[in-house]
Amino acid sequence: MSYIPNTSQDRQTMLEAIGVDSINDLFAMVPDALRLDRSLDLPAAMGEMELSAHMVGLAAQNTPAGRAACFLGGGSYDHFIPAVVDAVASRSEFYSSYTPYQAEAAQGNLQAMFEYQTLITQLTGMDVSNSSLYDGGSAAAEAVMMALGATRRSGRVVTAASVHPEYRQVLDTYLANLDTELVVVGTPDGAVSPEELEAALTDQTACVLIQHPNFFGCLEDVDAIAEITHRAGALMIVSVDPISLGLLKRPGDYGADVVVAEGQSLGTAMSFGGPYLGIMACREKFVRRMPGRLVGQTVDRRGRRCWVLTLQTREQHIRREKATSNICTNQGLIALRAAVYLALMGPEGMRKVAEPCLQKARYAAEQLTAAGSLCRAFNKPTFKEFVVRVEGDVDRLLQSALSEGIFAGVPLRQWYPELADCMLVAVTEKRTKAEIDRLVNVLK
Repeated sequence: MSYIPNTSQDRQTMLEAIGVDSINDLFAMVPDALRLDRSLDLPAAMGEMELSAHMVGLAAQNTPAGRAACFLGGGSYDHFIPAVVDAVASRSEFYSSYTPYQAEAAQGNLQAMFEYQTLITQLTGMDVSNSSLYDGGSAAAEAVMMALGATRRSGRVVTAASVHPEYRQVLDTYLANLDTELVVVGTPDGAVSPEELEAALTDQTACVLIQHPNFFGCLEDVDAIAEITHRAGALMIVSVDPISLGLLKRPGDYGADVVVAEGQSLGTAMSFGGPYLGIMACREKFVRRMPGRLVGQTVDRRGRRCWVLTLQTREQHIRREKATSNICTNQGLIALRAAVYLALMGPEGMRKVAEPCLQKARYAAEQLTAAGSLCRAFNKPTFKEFVVRVEGDVDRLLQSALSEGIFAGVPLRQWYPELADCMLVAVTEKRTKAEIDRLVNVLK
């Protein structure tokens, strides 16, 4: 039974025991601007019926993507989710199992993870995949940590400003206490210049991290970047949009060493920002440095096919401070959704999703810029996203579109001050010509 101090003397005794003068000292690390500095203004308690009605009313104030024409992007997309994804993923044997270790891992769960890994390697053109990480940002950072160990170079990591800014923030946090310099090559034209990238490389560069298509939706010169990176003895890490691989060359085919991605677009709803799915695949020679779970296929003592968690000495729960990574769990349920989606779609289905994304995004860009009040920020090939520069206040324009039932795009000011008059527009296969035309009419 836990003890809760309920007198001032009790509290003072506990404060003295831990060596602080007041309760406020315990929150010294919280900036003053973030402190409430008053008692909580809580309403009177409600009965269950009243509370349920109250919560429904609060929820009704949200406008989810499903109730509007959604052109939001930047890592979270409104793609169509086939009904079979929900039907399989909601089965109790999957839905209620979180992250069992080897002793409790059911063969069905292990097989599902193995199938997911197989599908990801086929999608990316890589040799091996783990059974998922937390999200696209953590996957990118973990890939960089892999490269630091694999190359035994710790002096420098090079990336581009066209990589998702939040991925770079996560990476910066990972490297904060290491003697590793993070160099960000500018992308004023919407994509990284191979020549400027090469100038940033040294003989102590462990890896180059790029995104293709990048955060602005632009395509990078991946073939040139791969050649430059490998010539410097570094590893090439590519963050991809899984849907784009229905049309674009697989990373394994242009020389990527490690491939990462945000897997939300593979059968998972936008869900107000998560939970999402971190995808990671690599070449076989790096498999022992891969973080997270890896399921292998083998046979039992009777010769029957079965599955096991393998190479477990990489994990923190066994090797502790010598572990490859502190990650020892996975997004099993979201990975299952991705596996069901990929198995259902197949190569032809992925192409049939990617093509309308490309075509509809091109139509939207042409119509928006033809109106005269908007223009393309970058003159680069794009996939399903593009950046437009607007006249006037971006936030006011977006609010005006929202009042018409349209999520028009993502403002870029918070990450790129030089693009304060720009917004990112994403067009998925779900958007209709009528919705795109409505967007054009509202924005112009």
